[in-house]
Amino acid sequence: MARATALGLRRLLTTVDEVLAEGGAPSESSLRQASAIAVVRNPWIDDAPLADLSAATAEVAPVLAKLLTDRLLAALGGVDAIEAYGKAAVVGLGGELEHAGALIHTPYFGNLMREFLDGTSIICFSDTRADAGSDLRVPLWHKRQAATRSHYQSLDVHLADAPHRDEIAVIAVASTGARPHPRIGDRTTDAPVDSSVLKGLEV
Repeated sequence: MARATALGLRRLLTTVDEVLAEGGAPSESSLRQASAIAVVRNPWIDDAPLADLSAATAEVAPVLAKLLTDRLLAALGGVDAIEAYGKAAVVGLGGELEHAGALIHTPYFGNLMREFLDGTSIICFSDTRADAGSDLRVPLWHKRQAATRSHYQSLDVHLADAPHRDEIAVIAVASTGARPHPRIGDRTTDAPVDSSVLKGLEV
């Protein structure tokens, strides 16, 4: 934690949402979704436009990946309990959108998040620039089988008091299972579909 504080970490927040019923019917098993948020000073806030981002990315992103995944593991009961994941970053209005991407879209964050959560899928994401107090919807999908539709879901995250104009909020999310009552099939069960399904229909 001392290292993170030295890098400008201001806040850490973990939330857990447990879904017990959907559509008027109890879930077969409760779905638990968690978000872990780190609010850190933007390391490039004083840099000139188009400055090289690589040095600070390598320094800051791995620390955040470890902090956030540790919190997801603790919140959801360990690596074997986690089936889906996602990530996001929100840069304050004084920074560039690329600053958000620099902390979540490189191997220094993504590869470590996959390793710590025992995943193999590319991590779906959201990133934006916003003022403090905004909300963000973060997508998730299966950590090993990204095309598994049952695990396509999202988690709404509220960023209270963050990010300030010179900060970045970095977010990791995970869940313990599929959406409640998944029943839209999957690529393995889909019938072949092409534009011929529109034949004879007025669109």
